[in-house]
Amino acid sequence: MESMMTLRASPSTAAPLHRLPSRRAAVSVRASAGASEPDLSVRVNGLKMPNPFVIGSGPPGTNYTVMKRAFDEGWGAVIAKTVSLDAEKVINVTPRYARLRADPNGATKSPIIGWQNIELISDRPLETMLNEFKQLKKEYPDRILIGSIMEEYNKAAWHELIERVEESGVDALEINFSCPHGMPERKMGAAVGQDCDLLEEVCGWINEKATVPVWAKMTPNITDITQPARVSLKSGCEGVSAINTIMSVMGINLKTLRPEPCVEGYSTPGGYSARAVHPIALAKVMQIARMMKEEFSDGQSLSAIGGVETGNAAAEFILLGADTVQVSLNIILTSLFPNLAPYVALPFTMEYEIIMPVASTQLMLNNVVQCFFHASFCSCISRSLKQRLD
Repeated sequence: MESMMTLRASPSTAAPLHRLPSRRAAVSVRASAGASEPDLSVRVNGLKMPNPFVIGSGPPGTNYTVMKRAFDEGWGAVIAKTVSLDAEKVINVTPRYARLRADPNGATKSPIIGWQNIELISDRPLETMLNEFKQLKKEYPDRILIGSIMEEYNKAAWHELIERVEESGVDALEINFSCPHGMPERKMGAAVGQDCDLLEEVCGWINEKATVPVWAKMTPNITDITQPARVSLKSGCEGVSAINTIMSVMGINLKTLRPEPCVEGYSTPGGYSARAVHPIALAKVMQIARMMKEEFSDGQSLSAIGGVETGNAAAEFILLGADTVQVSLNIILTSLFPNLAPYVALPFTMEYEIIMPVASTQLMLNNVVQCFFHASFCSCISRSLKQRLD
């Protein structure tokens, strides 16, 4: 293997968008096999990250403490938990998680392969979150912090939210068009991502206001995921993220005859995630990557999400065409990030027994690095990317 290998994840590595020069579209990866530590730094839409592995929006981005931990542990970027203008409208319940075990009878020692949640976006005051964003950027000025936002069907509200979040110093925005239980009665979350006409209009509002790169987060709860992805990119978004959680009912408790999770006798369908969704996520990401290769050539990026528990799973997404890979729930449930787990597991421990991870804090990053620098794996990546660029 050559001592220096350059992986290009986009035909264009430097050309900015003509509409807003400050919102870059470059994507590149450089990996030096001869150095004492391999260089996996990437540049995505002009944002330089130490590696392409990103903390996804969710519990690991819920407050300053956990996001600081993410930067300290070496993750490439952090996407904060989704915020909106009025946190008082957000009422999170307990319990709000249910699990699926590998054993068909749900034996308590059987491995957990799937989780369902009915958790909403952040219920913390927006100003509190913004102050914590400012503090993080003050302490980590060279690290990438991405704000996740979601708002009602109101142009003025979207513009106000974008302005306030950008003022906090975030490097990019991820737009939550995909939460399956994200207050659809207010045209929020998947209610927008499943309606391409509505999506086009809202993306237009967002991109006429935003001055930083914008990623649109896709819902898998749609027949053809390439349709909203295409609309988002044509409407000015620099990238898309996929997938969010899959609408599900985890199961019925045969003792209480109630669906899980059950809140005072009531429940609702929620978002399904963890290892069991990985094959579905791979298929959705592949569909988007193919569409982007055929129809877009301005360096738009793709961030993959779904059931990443190992470096191999992350590498699979990259081989399919993803520029970055996000991890969220599995940070809590596996040994990917044990130093962070005690800070984000509280909602889980109130409802379920959680065995805290004990493996190395660098397990996932090391795993991925080892994958990338195995000779046969590098050859496989090179062939894949060559085909992607041809």
